[in-house]
Amino acid sequence: MRRRHLLSLTAMTAAAAGVDTLVQRATATIEDLRNDSSFGNSRELLGRARAVLVVPQLIKGGFIFGAEGGNGVMMVHHRDRDSWSNPAFYGLGAGSFGLQIGLEQAELVMFVMSDRALRALMKNQVKLGVNAGLTVIVVGTAAEAAATTNANVDVIAWARAKGAYAGVTLAGSVIKPDTKAIRAYYGRNLTAEDILLRGAGNPRTDDAHDLRMALSDSEIRSGGRGR
Repeated sequence: MRRRHLLSLTAMTAAAAGVDTLVQRATATIEDLRNDSSFGNSRELLGRARAVLVVPQLIKGGFIFGAEGGNGVMMVHHRDRDSWSNPAFYGLGAGSFGLQIGLEQAELVMFVMSDRALRALMKNQVKLGVNAGLTVIVVGTAAEAAATTNANVDVIAWARAKGAYAGVTLAGSVIKPDTKAIRAYYGRNLTAEDILLRGAGNPRTDDAHDLRMALSDSEIRSGGRGR
């Protein structure tokens, strides 16, 4: 019994360390966004976004059947308080048939631009695509991003991909809260809505503060400049 308890504690500690690393990597991605011109107008998008979902590593690989997925951190932009929420954790997964040779890794930042997209992401899971009721555009160059500035879209996803397979698509992707990661980070059961909209939960480390600061420093507000 004691051994089982120790194994459980070890597993919980490992899970907590994993989400700590995920928050740190999300912060690094946002800092890349601020400093790398290849992210185009993403700082302006960040200033207008209702929320942001950062997936530091999206992996796609295989030959006959390609699986795509990654773990992400989502934070809501509370404009009335000029602040960002604590992080909630999400998983993104998809499957696509086709001859896909090689392994692709992408850095993905999803800007949630509309209230209906934010509401959808508060549910147990949402599937992206033409039948999901959400307009999603994936961009990977500054020219593509410039065309989205005034577009009436729900989600704009910036993707920087590496590997043999050059394109990134989110069609058919499923996004859902990662309840295990949330419990590991906050030490109790909370919903994404509790954290993002109601301000529940106390982060276990200062990493959440660092991510909030990176977001605040990176955003360019309408008619203004970033911090």
